[in-house]
Amino acid sequence: MPMFELGQSLTFGNASAVLEQGLQALAQQQPVIDMAALATVDSSAVAVLLAWQRAARARNQALTFQNLPANLRSLIALYDVEQLLPVATAETVRHP
Repeated sequence: MPMFELGQSLTFGNASAVLEQGLQALAQQQPVIDMAALATVDSSAVAVLLAWQRAARARNQALTFQNLPANLRSLIALYDVEQLLPVATAETVRHP
């Protein structure tokens, strides 16, 4: 399954560029965004994930976020948006 992989950082400094890269991935039918390499985040990361989710819904596309680091999960919980973001758990991720 095609997937978009984030780099090590998603903060205010690069949020616009990463947002655009993710939107391009969605346009190319990449339904999974993998955050395994992501180490540094701030509240901008939550805004980017929400923007990707809105864009996917506007296109009637499924979108899944996987391998979210603990610091991003904490921000998502802090802003109380867990129900808005489709985060894959170990049970939902299929391995080939």
